[in-house]
Amino acid sequence: MAVLTDAPALAPLLARGALLSPFKRPRPDADFPRTRLVLPGVRVDLARLAAYERVCGFATGDDALPVTYPYVLGFPLAMRLMSGRGFPLPLLGLVHTSIEITQRRALAATEEYEVTVYVDGLAPHRRGTEAAVVTEVRAAGDVVWESRSTYLARHRTDGRMDRAPQEGPGPLPDIAEWRLGEDIGRRYAAASGDRNPIHLHPLTARLFGFRRAIAHGMWTVARCLAAHGVPERALVRAEFRAPVLLPGTVTYAARGERFELRGGDRTHVSGGVYPV
Repeated sequence: MAVLTDAPALAPLLARGALLSPFKRPRPDADFPRTRLVLPGVRVDLARLAAYERVCGFATGDDALPVTYPYVLGFPLAMRLMSGRGFPLPLLGLVHTSIEITQRRALAATEEYEVTVYVDGLAPHRRGTEAAVVTEVRAAGDVVWESRSTYLARHRTDGRMDRAPQEGPGPLPDIAEWRLGEDIGRRYAAASGDRNPIHLHPLTARLFGFRRAIAHGMWTVARCLAAHGVPERALVRAEFRAPVLLPGTVTYAARGERFELRGGDRTHVSGGVYPV
């Protein structure tokens, strides 16, 4: 366990990860760092929180944190782990494929938290190798929020790991159509700190094979959850299935516990909100 005194600066970590990426050879049986990074005494920047709430569609001024916001608090620690020499997957081109969030109670914006992040292992995927990264948020010693994200490094495989996303029990009804501006990626980056170049400008996105900038996966799920609503105690599951190009138009669909974000005949995000 490594206890930090301050959140790592993201820009140097992204630069280090980019420089090391060409030298990494991902495989599911590779070694990975076992260190748990711990950041105590975390306080929420209320101005940054308000910007996050506005860009994601959450109500502003509420004392309770949006269910996705603790991910932002842990993101610098996750980047420190994934940009290091010991992490076997290249940071460049790494794709966030899913997230599962368990919130055990409402988290107040004015509380003090301890954030822990660690790599929980590697697994084969039909398109490469996935890493699982866990974030835990504690208040007064108790885990009040945790997430498990999977990140995919694409590489040649034997094609036998067919783990395609499972479809729900029928199509969900359309609820709303959202027109997304070209600046969504930059606005979310300013609020969250995730300044991956694929989200910021068409020119930088093209360097990684995208025709236009794409929305952050965590913005798409946050926007869906802002519309869906989440109780104080909840389990959230979401799969990121196709990128959202910016600018663009998407359709939010939902019924009961389930939700989707679609564009034309493509499903970008599918997930659900469940009681715990």
